[in-house]
Formats: sequence, C-alpha cells, structure tokens
Amino acid sequence: MHSHLRFENPSALPHDVVAETLERALGDRAHEFEAATVLVGSALNDDDREFVERWCVEVGTRAVSGSPLLGLAGLCLGHTARRFGHLSDEALALTKSLAARAEVDPTDVDGRALDGLDDIQSFLHL
Repeated sequence: MHSHLRFENPSALPHDVVAETLERALGDRAHEFEAATVLVGSALNDDDREFVERWCVEVGTRAVSGSPLLGLAGLCLGHTARRFGHLSDEALALTKSLAARAEVDPTDVDGRALDGLDDIQSFLHL
C-alpha cells in the first residue's frame, strides 16, 4: 500500500483568528508554522484585500531576521497582487525591500520574497 502526500491550500479563517495567530507568532517564533498557514490561507482565499495586505505588511516589517515569515510575507503580497490587481504603495515598497534583502542575504529573508516581487511585476505590469 502506498501513501501519497496531498497538498491543499489552506482556507481563509475569520479575521480575529488570523490577527491572534499572527500576533502570537510575531511574539514567539514557536508559532511560525501555524502563522504561515494562516497567512497563506488569507492571501489565497480572503476577499478583503486591505486586511490581507495589512497583515502581510505587519508580518513583513515585524518578523525577526531569519524568520521564514519574512519571505512568506513577500510571496503572499505577490498572491494578493495577482488576485486583486492592486497593492498599496506601502506594500509595494515592502515587497521590494524584502526582495532586496533576500538577494543580499538569503539567511535574512528567504527567496520566496523574490518570487513575490516577480508576481507583482507580472500582474501589476511594473
């Protein structure tokens, strides 16, 4: 008998749950995996662009160097740009900053930030 791994995109959760989970992870890195799942679920499935963008910016500015949440915040902003066709100037500047940090030192910000910037450039025609 073979067991197969199956990937499923996480669902969007209620905003209060998202906020609580992300705040907890920003205060304690032990909760980063759960926070990553919540952030991706919001970026892919939440219909409130401003909410998703605000939390991507919060995570991307507050997570500590080396946290996988930094690159993920950039990637999720790319998802947001793809889904909604728009990003605020603040979110765009953060994505560029995270991508630049990833190019300089991938132990600071992982390469997903570069993927996010690529998505933004593609979908927002920058």
